[in-house]
Amino acid sequence: MMRRNGPPLTKLFLSYLAIEKGLSQNTIANYANDLARLTHFAHQAHKPIEQLRARELRQFIAQLNRERLSPATIRRVASTIRGFYAFLVLDDYIDNPPTDDLNTPPPVSYLPNFLTETQIHALFGIPDVSSAEGLRDRAILELMYAAGLRVTEVLSLLHKHIDLRNGLLTCVGKGRKERTIPFGRSAAFAIENYVAAKPFALKTPNSHLFLHNQKPLTRQFLWTLISRYGAAATIDPISPHTLRHTFATHLLQHGAELKHVQALLGHADISTTAIYTHISEKYLRRSYSKHHPRAT
Repeated sequence: MMRRNGPPLTKLFLSYLAIEKGLSQNTIANYANDLARLTHFAHQAHKPIEQLRARELRQFIAQLNRERLSPATIRRVASTIRGFYAFLVLDDYIDNPPTDDLNTPPPVSYLPNFLTETQIHALFGIPDVSSAEGLRDRAILELMYAAGLRVTEVLSLLHKHIDLRNGLLTCVGKGRKERTIPFGRSAAFAIENYVAAKPFALKTPNSHLFLHNQKPLTRQFLWTLISRYGAAATIDPISPHTLRHTFATHLLQHGAELKHVQALLGHADISTTAIYTHISEKYLRRSYSKHHPRAT
């Protein structure tokens, strides 16, 4: 699998732990140390870290034993590895985790965070749509929730990829696979208002849809933007991934078939999409316990 451009995957994972999981700096520092060990091992193996396989990870754990690290430290490192590769699967950097048969403690739950429909409405109400930047930001939030786009897919959108009349967009996902995704009237209205406010020279078919200072957005800019709006809406720390996860979860909660959600997300393997069924099951259990008169 081709490595994506951008920050190291270990750095993205640490950002995820800080932003979406809200872990302390001390805990994140431990994760960073564990991942530094794994990165060094991958360098010695002459492989990108995301291409390490189960056999090589077992060799890594055995190497830690030979270095006479304490059992508690080895268990912590193994847990970090599981969490890291679970994150890579969750956000589509790899298709399957190479950690399933590691003889290590069970992983921490890395089910993705998602927003309630009330929180989505609150979030969308934050951008100041009387300004050009506010129109852009509202369009970004609406479209990411409406279409479940990955970060890189948002950043690479061109004007020619958007069909406002029919509510369709075309994007290129993992493996350069192209897919067409529908989006609703609310997102179309937000995009139309944003595009209308752009200078004519910046909305040619081959120009980027979303810009900052007349330049395409960066991954870090998008993360910061969405995190800032989440804080303003008094929602737990969120990131671009949160909107993608919310898109999938809400579809399933409202009765969409798993295979249809798989196609919309661009997942090669339906087992990757199946993680959202676990979220929906937990949601249904909480709802049942809260509302059924004889649930307790």
